[in-house]
Amino acid sequence: MNTLTFRRAINDDIPALLELVTNAYRGEASRAGWTTEADLIDGQRIDADLLHADLDRPDSLVILAERGVDLVGCAHIAKDLGDTAYFGMFAVRPKGQSQGDGTRILVEAERLAVAEWGSTVMIMTVIGLRDALIAFYERRGYRRTGVRKPFHVDTRFGVPRRDDLHLEVLEKGLRRG
Repeated sequence: MNTLTFRRAINDDIPALLELVTNAYRGEASRAGWTTEADLIDGQRIDADLLHADLDRPDSLVILAERGVDLVGCAHIAKDLGDTAYFGMFAVRPKGQSQGDGTRILVEAERLAVAEWGSTVMIMTVIGLRDALIAFYERRGYRRTGVRKPFHVDTRFGVPRRDDLHLEVLEKGLRRG
């Protein structure tokens, strides 16, 4: 079965989401893919309390991408100010990266932001040192806004291994219909 299907996450999905997101970005397991942050940040990428909050908050949803019964990837979207939506917690299993699933998840997140909230802009933050990841988004229509934010140290999101981390804001205009 090669078809990717999407559904909204529920609280029962939290353990699987924690494992997916952590393995996509942190520790040795993440090195099997190209999205690893293992040389930049140690520790977890998200915790169960934050996932519960994202799932329970109005105008917020976590999308799961599945192939059969296998969880392939996820993303979080939330209504932001005005007609803007925020995209984050994007993860694809490391061994399944570079096969188009990430692009499909991103497209579904954009579609849902338009359908759910009438969003015309999607924004995200990316660690500024992640050139390959930023290039991935640029190839999909995102652009650097020039806005840089500090990388706040919060153990719920990991512990930086470097002191020069910052976040860059990317954005893309979305089309309705």
